Amino acid sequence: MPARVFAFVLADDAETYTAAELAAGLRVSSAAISSAVRYLVQVGLLGRERRPGDRVDHYRVYDDDVWSAILRQREPVLRRSEEFLTEGAQMLDPQRPGGQRVRETLEFYRFMRAESARMIERWQEHRRRYRLGAEHQGHPEDNERPRPREHAERKEDSA
Repeated sequence: MPARVFAFVLADDAETYTAAELAAGLRVSSAAISSAVRYLVQVGLLGRERRPGDRVDHYRVYDDDVWSAILRQREPVLRRSEEFLTEGAQMLDPQRPGGQRVRETLEFYRFMRAESARMIERWQEHRRRYRLGAEHQGHPEDNERPRPREHAERKEDSA
C-alpha cells in the first residue's frame, strides 16, 4: 500500500492530499491509508503538514527533489556500515577468506558512498537541463531517440 500511495501522490496533480482524499482516490480504506502514510512520513518520502485552523493532516511529496533526498538518506547507513566494517577488517587476517570478504565489502561501501555523492551531483545537473528543455520542447533527449516507426524504417533501409 505505501507504494500505491506514493505513486498516487507523485503522479496526481494536486500539491497536497488528506487521508480521506487518498482513500477515495485509491478506493481503499482509511486504515490502509493511515498505516501507509505513517510509513512514508517515517522514511521521508512524504511530508505531513497541518494548515492553520485545520484539524486535518495534509500529505505531500517531502522534497521537490525526492530522488536526491532518497540517496542522501542512505548516507548515514553507508557511513555506519563503513565504520563497523573498518573495525572488522582491522581484526581479521587479510590473507584469510573471511578477512578478504570483509575488506571487499568495506571497499564496496566506500565506493557506494563516493558514487552516491557524485550521482546526486550528476542528477541535479541533468535535472536542471531537463527542466530547461522541458519548458521549451519536452525531454532534452527526445529528438535524439529514434521513434519506433523511424527505427523500423532504418532497419529496412540497411537490409
